[in-house]
Amino acid sequence: MIALVDYGAGNLTSVRKALIAVGASPVTPERPDDLEAAIGIIVPGVGHFGATRSLDAAWRDAVRAAIARGAAVLGICVGLQWMFEGSTESAETPGLGLFPGQCRHLSTCEGAAAASALKVPHVGWNSLDVRRPSALLEGIETGDQVYFTHSYAAPLTADTVASTTYGWPFSAVVACDRVAAMQFHPEKSGEVGLRLLRNWYRAV
Repeated sequence: MIALVDYGAGNLTSVRKALIAVGASPVTPERPDDLEAAIGIIVPGVGHFGATRSLDAAWRDAVRAAIARGAAVLGICVGLQWMFEGSTESAETPGLGLFPGQCRHLSTCEGAAAASALKVPHVGWNSLDVRRPSALLEGIETGDQVYFTHSYAAPLTADTVASTTYGWPFSAVVACDRVAAMQFHPEKSGEVGLRLLRNWYRAV
């Protein structure tokens, strides 16, 4: 089962259509216990990081247990930010902590260029910079364009496999073992986005 988690902050219809296009048959779990049957889990999301507080301790424990069993996990947009320790957008809301660091507003991040002139949110197409090989990025090259819509972003880490620069370079794709996440929306990124989802689903 591919579980598409609904916590009230994601456009599940578009993500579901994209998954069906690459051959998956996603199911939306109603309770954390439903993840016990999942071989793949997708956590999408748009909007405010605070919405992830709906993914309470029971959900966090269920996702961690699924990973321990060998399930693959993919975060999209706010779902990527949830994979980190947290976000300054909602400092009291914990992230899952699978990747180190805090997500911060694009205009206040260290190294941001001309922060006062930076238009936020970052909405539109931007290019990927492939930083190291990853099965998730098979067929993807530096310069390929994907679609973003966000105000907060994750730092570069040892798990960053592709970055994007908007005022400052941030993590566009992170991956470690069976856990991966994308700051952009693959379901809105044309053939490049479908290829990324296809790569993930094939690995699952």
